[in-house]
Amino acid sequence: MKANTLTQLKQFTTIVADSGDLNAIAQLRPLDATTNPSLITAAAMQPENRTLIERAFAQARSEGYQHDALIERSIDILTVQLGVEILKLIDGRVSTEVDAALSYDTEATIAKAKELLALYQEYGIAQDRILIKIASTWEGIQAARALEAEGIHCNLTLLFGLTQARACADAKVTLISPFVGRILDWYKKAEGVDSYPISQDPGVLSVKQIYQYYKQHGIQTEVMGASFRSIEQVLGLAGCDLLTVAPNLLQQLENSEIDVIPQLSAEHAAPHQDHHVVLDEVTFKAEVEHDLMASQLLQGGIDGFIKARQQLHQLLASAMAHAEISV
Repeated sequence: MKANTLTQLKQFTTIVADSGDLNAIAQLRPLDATTNPSLITAAAMQPENRTLIERAFAQARSEGYQHDALIERSIDILTVQLGVEILKLIDGRVSTEVDAALSYDTEATIAKAKELLALYQEYGIAQDRILIKIASTWEGIQAARALEAEGIHCNLTLLFGLTQARACADAKVTLISPFVGRILDWYKKAEGVDSYPISQDPGVLSVKQIYQYYKQHGIQTEVMGASFRSIEQVLGLAGCDLLTVAPNLLQQLENSEIDVIPQLSAEHAAPHQDHHVVLDEVTFKAEVEHDLMASQLLQGGIDGFIKARQQLHQLLASAMAHAEISV
């Protein structure tokens, strides 16, 4: 019997679930899972997670938090609690994101990362099962550099090009999440087209470029393609170190019998003659600012994650005001 497309893909690439939906993760059983503020907010709206919200409020109040600080602490606790529940369903790691509002503050990002890890440790979760997820700003990358030096593994997200990827390599981060779908969306709008063949898909090509650069220069940071719009995009990166995919696309892959052909391979990336040049802050920021796509999507992604956290804040504040949550 022919293996389905998802099973075939897993022979070449580690598949990660991009979701906070516990039911979907339980069904699909990926090795790893990733979350972000939007996914946490969506998960908080599911009735089956009401108990987690109540427990988060209770813990935050027992720690002496009040008013807005109570809600913000509850969000962090809820985020970790969802991570703990996800880890019960998978054998690998979960990525947990630092508040995007801290994306331009290195020291605050480091502090928040350690707060989240301390919460995980309270629940008995080993540090090596957590990836701290941080936006790929210069400040975020420097926070990751410091955290990695202490043995705290990081996943650098909202990454839209080689400049950010090179800086992450310089910082020796564990993993990067270059986006595919958002790059495609940007180019479709900018160029006024409805679609691209996969061979010309700007998001797919961007991740391929980063992957090849890393392998050619012997960079150990793992590449995890993210933000997919179709299974064709996913299959266009077959062979990438990891791919984090939403449950609906994972289901489509599972229900498909498309033959999977590897598109990326470390063995086929010949060593490059040019040396990897370390980026400084001025060069990094100038290159990102010069790349209109990367600069717009980076800031837009940060703004979107901030908005998602604000929505969760409002949701929890409303629940508390209407005594829907017993605290």
